[in-house]
Amino acid sequence: MNFFEFVQKIIKNFFIIFGSIIMIITILRQMYDSDMAFDLKSIYILMAFSFLGALTGFILYSPNDLSEKKMRIRIIIHFFTLEILLIVLGSAMNLVTGPGVIILALQIAVIYIIVHLLSWRNDKKDAKKINEKLKSIKKDFGE
Repeated sequence: MNFFEFVQKIIKNFFIIFGSIIMIITILRQMYDSDMAFDLKSIYILMAFSFLGALTGFILYSPNDLSEKKMRIRIIIHFFTLEILLIVLGSAMNLVTGPGVIILALQIAVIYIIVHLLSWRNDKKDAKKINEKLKSIKKDFGE
């Protein structure tokens, strides 16, 4: 994957992360505090956290192909970096305290899984298209 494609993926992940956070918070607020509304400051904070989360994706970037083991190690490093960064920022800004830290860590993990599942599904579609084109080319040259 070249750098431009990777930047596009980071931007796409930003929107997936931001959308996931908004949906999760909306559902949780509807269940537990239906009178609470989003204010503009909260939305900007969520956007900033989503952007930082997407930017940490640069840990996963490599101009060369990586082995599966090296990629898994980078994913683990990325996940823990993301958890630590967002929890420290949330605590420093007094957005989370006490048991809220555990809830934030769980929310980060759920959103991380959602983003990776959606990326995996998209990568799987791309691989299927590539394989179909390769089969078509092989068939054309085989005849």
